[in-house]
Amino acid sequence: MPSRRRTPRWTFALVSAGGVMMTLDVTVVNVALSGIARDLESGLGQVQWTVSAYSLAFGALLLSSGALSDRIGRRTVFTAGMALFTLASAGCGLAPDVGTLIAARAAQGLGGALVFAPTLALIAAAYPEGARRQAAIAAFAAIASAAGALGPVVGGVLVDLLGWRWIFLVNVPIGVLVVAGALARMPESAAPRDTRRRIDPLGALLGVGALLALHYPLVAGPEAGWAAPEVVLSAAVGVGLALALVASQRRGDGLIDLALLRVRAFSGAALLGFLARLTSLGVLAFVTLWLQSTHAYTPLEVGLHLLPLTGSLLIAGLFVARLQRRFAADALVAGGFAAQGAGLVLLAAAGAGLPAADAATSLGLVLLGIGGAVIFPPLMGVAVDAVPADRAGMASGLTNACYPLGTATGIALFGALFSARVGEGLGAEAGARAAVETGRFELLAPALQPLARSAFSGAFTAVCLAAALVCVVGVLAARTLRPEPEAPVDAAAQETPSARMAEAS
Repeated sequence: MPSRRRTPRWTFALVSAGGVMMTLDVTVVNVALSGIARDLESGLGQVQWTVSAYSLAFGALLLSSGALSDRIGRRTVFTAGMALFTLASAGCGLAPDVGTLIAARAAQGLGGALVFAPTLALIAAAYPEGARRQAAIAAFAAIASAAGALGPVVGGVLVDLLGWRWIFLVNVPIGVLVVAGALARMPESAAPRDTRRRIDPLGALLGVGALLALHYPLVAGPEAGWAAPEVVLSAAVGVGLALALVASQRRGDGLIDLALLRVRAFSGAALLGFLARLTSLGVLAFVTLWLQSTHAYTPLEVGLHLLPLTGSLLIAGLFVARLQRRFAADALVAGGFAAQGAGLVLLAAAGAGLPAADAATSLGLVLLGIGGAVIFPPLMGVAVDAVPADRAGMASGLTNACYPLGTATGIALFGALFSARVGEGLGAEAGARAAVETGRFELLAPALQPLARSAFSGAFTAVCLAAALVCVVGVLAARTLRPEPEAPVDAAAQETPSARMAEAS
């Protein structure tokens, strides 16, 4: 019997601390890239792999981490991941060159996947009651989302006051405290012994390989070109490994329970989580770049101008649990996507230089924050509630794997659109594209700078409008979260194979 000290509140606090650290590190590095490139004497393009390496490693291991936590223990996997993340953070902060930094960032991503994969399962085990579980998941989602939006603020403060290395070193004491707290106060949870799935090393290797190979084109495509041999080859290998993974799981006792994918609500939650990350963190990088470049803000000023986004996330998150008691998940998610879409349209108008641009920017960021706060808690709740308890870790890993993939896809697709529109805006001056895409207008001749700023703003407007269209898809896809009607089944027909197959689907 767990100790009285091992209360659900301790589990929630420790899981939330881990979620904040993992999500924060997705965005906190963005404002430090130029400083890292300067100090480590490396090109900005190479330093951008410090962001990509984390995302690639994080997404690649989420799938197998969730299933592993069901078998060997969710606290065990969480604690091991936090220890690895803490050590890797120290390596990032002390890195003598860019190669070491990229390798340490990849190790951070691996640790982050181990931490994040069992989070929903840990919360579900700590709060078995429906209402309390919904409230806990809503609070966790709001805190994690706010951390992602707060990344530029935290990064700006640390870079301006202490230097870029401290965006990594600050994780070390916090990570040590979380590891100690998890060992002392967090109860272990795992799937019952009679329902645990076998260790599936082949499935784990295929899953990691498929996600890694599919992530790489999204990260490298905008820079190397979508038709580059390494991009095409990686995509082909990823598809092949994904098909091999599906084939290897047909036995039904491996890494993935394919029956989960036939649950419409669960599959819908995974897809909608992918789209929500695509339209939030996938766009946030361009919002940050737009503020920093066209307005000539410092990293700290950029972070402060993003406070409407962060503040609305936190405030709206306080009311999500109440909203979940009054409205169905599909209605809340559809409303969240609608709010995000409206916010993106306002940001597009601000980028186009329409009247009251400052007010449109602030209101657009507020709507983005409200949408994010409303979307993710219902999705996380559906992902856990729609599957059996002994598959909670697997469901958590599958769902969470869609989040970094959505972020990487958004950055890649919107980055390609951004680059194309910049080229169109510059016309004959396309040779200046690199300076414009990074927002470094000071590298251009003074006579060219107004044209460059116009091309940059036009590209930003196009990105926001494209993301708003994705939000429309999210509104329509939210209906997949509605409970499926239970059709009456003839008792005699239940014994036939066709009836059993129909019931399973």
